[in-house]
Amino acid sequence: MESCYLPMAIEENAGTRANASGKAKAAWLRAVGLHREMGHGEDMGRRNMRFAARRMASRLASSPRWQAVPRGFLALRALRDGRGAPFPVRKPDKVYGKVGNLEVRLARKRREIRLAQRLRYQVFYEEMSAIPSLRAELRRRDEDPYDSVCDHLLVVDDSPDPTADAWSGLKRKKVVGTYRVLRQEIAEQTLGFYTQSEYDIAPLIASRSPHYRFMELGRSCVLEPYRNKRTVELLWHGLWTYIREHKIDVMIGCASLPGTDPDQHAMALSFLHHNALAPPEWRCRAHERLYVPMDRLPREKVDAKSALKALPPLIKGYLRLGAYVGDGAVIDRQFGTTDVLIILPVEKIDPRYFGHFGMPDELKSRIAISA
Repeated sequence: MESCYLPMAIEENAGTRANASGKAKAAWLRAVGLHREMGHGEDMGRRNMRFAARRMASRLASSPRWQAVPRGFLALRALRDGRGAPFPVRKPDKVYGKVGNLEVRLARKRREIRLAQRLRYQVFYEEMSAIPSLRAELRRRDEDPYDSVCDHLLVVDDSPDPTADAWSGLKRKKVVGTYRVLRQEIAEQTLGFYTQSEYDIAPLIASRSPHYRFMELGRSCVLEPYRNKRTVELLWHGLWTYIREHKIDVMIGCASLPGTDPDQHAMALSFLHHNALAPPEWRCRAHERLYVPMDRLPREKVDAKSALKALPPLIKGYLRLGAYVGDGAVIDRQFGTTDVLIILPVEKIDPRYFGHFGMPDELKSRIAISA
């Protein structure tokens, strides 16, 4: 029985093996084919990406902007000078001088201008009696459209903040003093001079141009703990260097006495009128609708010592330099001040100050970092 069925069993077993091996071979062939198909798809994707990249590169190379970009050493020079490159290059920091932990510089970033605006708010609105708008009160910044067209001179304290934690990293610079300046050519292209809203300065500028270049000063303030000789002189060093750098001939702007009652400043205003009134060739008058007479006392009743004591330090500083004042004062209700016009021709500056701040033909600050 066994010998009869043994060949059949062997044959049947052999057929089963052949069938199994055929299925396995077919499955293997299908797997290899699928792998090759997948590999072919990936290769096609890579080739398409390379083709797209080459096409974009060729378009960029043929564009006029790319053609204008200098190559090699010329590219390094263009990046260093910031000229000739079609792409914007960030302006380098403009530091005019440094004394200890304080430095005087131009604002180059929006953040620095915002810090100056916060300082102005702190001094004008919180410390003094300016009345903020709702926007200014919410933002805690003194700002107006002129901020976008003016240059902002800053005194910055870069000493470490003792209240900062050990993980704060870099030093946080603190703006402790500021001046806002507007050159004549910028004013003529944009908003005009802010001073024109209070004083009729247009005839003076028209009669003196183009032989004299004017610059407006404004929004000057220093944080209370820093109101000392070092900070004020540092601010003046920066301002004087900026003036020489841009070849400014005349500084103009409004300076303020606190309060809106001119009779409280009768002695100071009368002193300015009788002793510092600009000669006719330099004189400007407040607009009629704003005009407040300054000669509130006759000359013989003005006590110079008392008047000088009552004047703010900034106005006394201008007078020492040789500044004139305009005809008439103006009441600024928003800022809660009595304004006077300052006119300071560079040619009238007392020469004794040149020995400390630098001669008019010197371009570099005497306290510059590289001096």
